[in-house]
Amino acid sequence: MEAAEFDYVVVGCGSAGAALAARLGEAADRTTCVIEAGGHDTHPFIDIPSFVAAAIGREETNWRFETVPQPGMAGRRIPVPRGRVVGGSGAINGMVYFRGHPTDYDDWSDAGCTGWSYAEVLPYFTRTENNEDFPESVFHGKGGPINVKLVPNPNRLNYAFMDALGELQFPACADFNGANSEGYGRRQGLIRDGRRETTAKSMLRPALARGNIHLQTGAQVARVLVDGGRACGVELSDGRTIRARREIVLSAGAVQTPQILMLSGIGPAAHLKDLGIEVVRDAPGVGANYHDHVASPIHMETADTTSYGLSWRALPRDALHLLQYLATRTGPLAGNVFESVAFLRTDPSLEKPDVQFVFQPAKRLTNPKIPFPLGHGYAISPVALYPKSRGTVRLASADPAAAPLIDPRLLEQPEDIAPLIRALKIARSAFATRAFAEYRGVEVAPGPEVQSDDQWEAYIRQTGYTVHHPVGTCRMGSDAQAVVDPQLRFNGIEGLRIADASVMPSVIGGNTNAPCVMIGERAADFILGKPALPAAELPPESVARYKPTARAAA
Repeated sequence: MEAAEFDYVVVGCGSAGAALAARLGEAADRTTCVIEAGGHDTHPFIDIPSFVAAAIGREETNWRFETVPQPGMAGRRIPVPRGRVVGGSGAINGMVYFRGHPTDYDDWSDAGCTGWSYAEVLPYFTRTENNEDFPESVFHGKGGPINVKLVPNPNRLNYAFMDALGELQFPACADFNGANSEGYGRRQGLIRDGRRETTAKSMLRPALARGNIHLQTGAQVARVLVDGGRACGVELSDGRTIRARREIVLSAGAVQTPQILMLSGIGPAAHLKDLGIEVVRDAPGVGANYHDHVASPIHMETADTTSYGLSWRALPRDALHLLQYLATRTGPLAGNVFESVAFLRTDPSLEKPDVQFVFQPAKRLTNPKIPFPLGHGYAISPVALYPKSRGTVRLASADPAAAPLIDPRLLEQPEDIAPLIRALKIARSAFATRAFAEYRGVEVAPGPEVQSDDQWEAYIRQTGYTVHHPVGTCRMGSDAQAVVDPQLRFNGIEGLRIADASVMPSVIGGNTNAPCVMIGERAADFILGKPALPAAELPPESVARYKPTARAAA
């Protein structure tokens, strides 16, 4: 069987991979093959923003991974959804557009990721962005391929959430992607004309028309082929090979990028030998440093029908909302449900927010077969932003079809629990303010009997989950233990790069989709040999806001 050959092979058509491939296609004299294990992103559950839970619930579009039993989470296996479809996890996620705290990137730079400071990465965010709500500035772009907007006419419970935090003396934030992300406010989403926005739709699909990009769907990569220390192609699970004249880029995500590497004999030598895999490159960092954001919710139920949800009393309203969406692509179905958020310091002595407070103007899901809330209520899910616990991704066997062993060791470090306890107490206080009084919500989880720190900790460990932001398993850095260098080149193998969340040395303080797109954008410039975009000239007053005086002085 003759192998297909291209200049570049990109493995994974997710948020980073699709953006990267689209940019590579701008070089008219070069060809690119994008390989996606899943199918095309045509299902309406993907397209309709409010159908987030339904999109995640589809087996056809979700790998449905889960962790090994977690001692820190009461021995439970925690779901790890990963997109198995063109668009990747960006096709089934919550569509949140958030870049993280500016110091997150400065911390990367300080740790040896030269060229990845906030001022240096910010132009790659704005290059991609078309922001409907904020004027063009150093913080925002206009005319980029990715549409970013506030959800119009959010459920009015969102204003109760924001008013409640105001009553508790927390600050407001008008723009979470501006000079400083601390505070509460409405959040922006990746939505265009009432439909989900992904890099596959807005960047790759138009780029395919140039004719120099080939999208291969339904193709699972079994291993990377290495010849004489250089990556030269990939072998698919059906035995076919696709060769790369110039470079191979793995963009399969923090779970499957290290899985593919280890199946290729690239990873911790002892682990590979145990599975009978020939060692091509001993790389202990592959699959290490896995970490994710842990959340734990406080749920309220109410007889009031203001919240989103299905009930007989709300049926006429819900029917009108459906007709409104079908006719105009507007209304509640055109939003992503998560319309407001807060990034707060749960301890005033901290330098930056340590918890994200995600507000949900809907009752929790109780029936896994029905991806919509039955009845009415609302919730706050605090998300601890900077976990200390670190875990691994390892192979279960040498069979590419076998799910990998994901062991994040969630809440293994004792200090990871304290921010969540503080945050849940704040959330309970918010629901007790005047702002929520008219809705007469009843706390159903954890319940008013939970009061002591020990009780809060037990509740978190028994009910907590991750918010699907796994990172770090192919860490970027300048040290010998780093998997990739600051230009995302694999250390020790030529012609191989990684461009996805696995390269993040530490998770950013928030949602990871936008940073993945930025990583894909930067990788394209590295590969094509383009000079870096000029670093952003940040207003001095904005630097003073996000960088504490002590840090700036240092």
